[in-house]
Amino acid sequence: MKLFLTVITVFGFSLTTFAETIKMSSSNSAKNLYEYKVKDIAGKDHDLAQYKGKVTLIVNTASACGFTPQMKDLQDLQTKYGPQGFTVIAFPSNDFKQDTGSNQDISKFAHDQYKVTFPLMDKNPVSGEGKQPVYKFLTESKSGILFKDVKWNFEKFLIGKNGQVIDRWASSTSPASDDIVKKIENALK
Repeated sequence: MKLFLTVITVFGFSLTTFAETIKMSSSNSAKNLYEYKVKDIAGKDHDLAQYKGKVTLIVNTASACGFTPQMKDLQDLQTKYGPQGFTVIAFPSNDFKQDTGSNQDISKFAHDQYKVTFPLMDKNPVSGEGKQPVYKFLTESKSGILFKDVKWNFEKFLIGKNGQVIDRWASSTSPASDDIVKKIENALK
């Protein structure tokens, strides 16, 4: 025990601080997506509780990424499954230096180029130390194949009617892939 205390002291921690850190990290864990309130792209409050009982596909987007054409497939999913209780929610991010514009620029681009009807949220980090709480919940609920954190634009998280993460896909997986479509259809049943 003395060695353990010495090691903690060497790294500048006290047992109290260490215990408080563990308590804080576990008490900040939400049980489902519906516990979050975010800002939309216009800066207005957007309560995710409004999606209770719906199936959602959350995607971190960027306007100047090689995967940006996936916006068309995302809109196609929204058009096809929206009437059945499904929605795409886009969370723009400049984490990978491919969405340097303002929220207004991002909104104009998405609406003009891809005619999106699904909600766009405020541009915020989706990875690293500063990632927004929604993405902390998502990545803690479902790690990626190699990494827990989001590693690129257009990673996708499917959320069930209960607000829990069903699955996660890498950027390279098209929103129109058989796997995503089948899982959306199953979740809507």
